[in-house]
Amino acid sequence: MGLAMMGKKIGMTQRFNERGRAVPVTVIELKPCPIVQRKTKAKEGYNAIQLGIGKRKPSRTTMAMAGHFKKAGLDPMQNLQEFRLSDKEMEELAEATSVDLSMFESGDFVDVTGTSKGRGTAGVMKRWNMHGQKATHGVHEVFRHGGAIGQCATPGRLFKGVKMAGRYGNERSSTQNLAVMDVKPEANLIYIRGAVPGPNNGLVVVRKSVKKGHKKAIV
Repeated sequence: MGLAMMGKKIGMTQRFNERGRAVPVTVIELKPCPIVQRKTKAKEGYNAIQLGIGKRKPSRTTMAMAGHFKKAGLDPMQNLQEFRLSDKEMEELAEATSVDLSMFESGDFVDVTGTSKGRGTAGVMKRWNMHGQKATHGVHEVFRHGGAIGQCATPGRLFKGVKMAGRYGNERSSTQNLAVMDVKPEANLIYIRGAVPGPNNGLVVVRKSVKKGHKKAIV
């Protein structure tokens, strides 16, 4: 997976690049994430670090988790997530107590993961972008229906995966290869070109791009 940071999506705005063009950007707050636990190949069989974010009331923390945070010398946190690392990355973080915004800089490509907005039960036009049926010439009350979904006697059943109405959104989603427009360490803010999954104030995970992590974007 590689090293990543958890943060909060603030919202969207626009920035002007060097050519004077307005570029839509998403503002994400990435406060330093304390390292709650380290896992090594010798003990757990793989290298990883567990990061935490947010605050949780001690009264709403189980005794097991309270002991887990106490062992790390930290107050209870709202969210925990584990990230697997290579041997080299573990060595680089040997003395670190947290992960901060310094791992990103302007021009980097990043992947952002979040939970998409839940839209409840949606029809086929909203969920799958179907164009609907005619609103004239004998079409009665089925303008937004999905139409036929199967065959008759042969095969006599509905194939799996047919696009139908159902729950739309509220799923873990990732957007890849987004460019970092600007980084403001003093305010713990990062400006990423384009949209990212999830609502405002939603939890997101930002990591170096898997496909373009070695490249730089023209911002």
